[in-house]
Amino acid sequence: MLSVEDAGERILAAFSELPAEQAPILQALGRTLAEDIVATFPIPPLANSAMDGYAVRVEDTRGASPESPRRLRIVSNLAAGYVSEASVQPGDAIRIMTGAPVPAGTEAVIQVELTEREADDVLLHAEIAPGRNIREAGEDVQEGQTVLRRGTRIRPAEVGVLASLGMDSVRCISRPRVGILATGDELLEPGEPLAPGKIYNANAYSTAAQVLEAGGEPVHLGIARDTRESLGAKIREAIERGVDMLVSSGGVSVGDFDLVKDMLAAEGEIDFWQVNMKPGKPLAFGHLGGAPMIGLPGNPVSSMISFELFGRPAIHKMLGRPPTPRPQVSACMEDFYRKTDSRRHYIRVRVREENGEHRARLTGEQGSGILTSLTRANGHAVIPEESPDVRPGDYVTVWLLD
Repeated sequence: MLSVEDAGERILAAFSELPAEQAPILQALGRTLAEDIVATFPIPPLANSAMDGYAVRVEDTRGASPESPRRLRIVSNLAAGYVSEASVQPGDAIRIMTGAPVPAGTEAVIQVELTEREADDVLLHAEIAPGRNIREAGEDVQEGQTVLRRGTRIRPAEVGVLASLGMDSVRCISRPRVGILATGDELLEPGEPLAPGKIYNANAYSTAAQVLEAGGEPVHLGIARDTRESLGAKIREAIERGVDMLVSSGGVSVGDFDLVKDMLAAEGEIDFWQVNMKPGKPLAFGHLGGAPMIGLPGNPVSSMISFELFGRPAIHKMLGRPPTPRPQVSACMEDFYRKTDSRRHYIRVRVREENGEHRARLTGEQGSGILTSLTRANGHAVIPEESPDVRPGDYVTVWLLD
């Protein structure tokens, strides 16, 4: 059996960054910039007011106080989005709103809270320093500045910066299209009536959610029944739909109807099909029709943990991202966990912080079919191959999932 590290390296070696495409900026969220973004104008383009108040000459505020206010004449009202054409003379003030360009001849903005309006005049209750409450042109971005660099992950802040530069689309790495295929005669789609001997197709939906969370685009292929003909037809559909990666669940163990690894070996190329881990030992990887294929185990916990280990990094590589492992902490275990073999174990835990340290509890029974153990977990504790049983008080490494 391959180690987790060797399996991960083999899988990642089969993937590369996808080509770039032009995408609307909101559709670029979570993707990777494929170009440097250079500002063609400064932001803000003009000096503007940071406050609602009055644009004034500094000299006209000298000595102003609540006991001895200075009276100025209001010659104009200026809202954001407009430029004042008023000529400001000694003793004049312009009523100004936040974001409005600072009028020529004024040197500061006194906030409205330090003033008092009387008809067409304003009384100033404080002196104001030059440049006060003014955002200078180019304060955020200078013309010609490289604002965002190729390889940057586009988050909401980056979307805002692109919009502030007047860009409605941007070149970014294409989102990987991941074909998701479930296998088994026992499966029903959610919404169908439950029948004896049947179960619902949970794996396809949990995997699709993982693909979305990782930044990919899930392509739902439905259910392949336990025949070579049905499985072959679904695989051909995936290839025709141009998926960048195919992910199946089930059909990779040693049963009479575990057809996925046999199909890989017969009609494609199989790289490996067992990894030294629990849950998730029966995991197949290879190529079919030129597309890399990860055959996940059929048990739902095994499927999700295997995708976390191997599918998520592959999507990130196709997105042009650097490796993005989950945050890790050392946590003190509060429960006993029996290590039954020499595989690396991934156990579901709930981590909390108490008195300056992390503490972890099992989320219940750890069987690979108990999907609710993941709903209660916020981390996976990693128990190394050579580790003995874990006892209360032992420290373990935990990946934090949220």
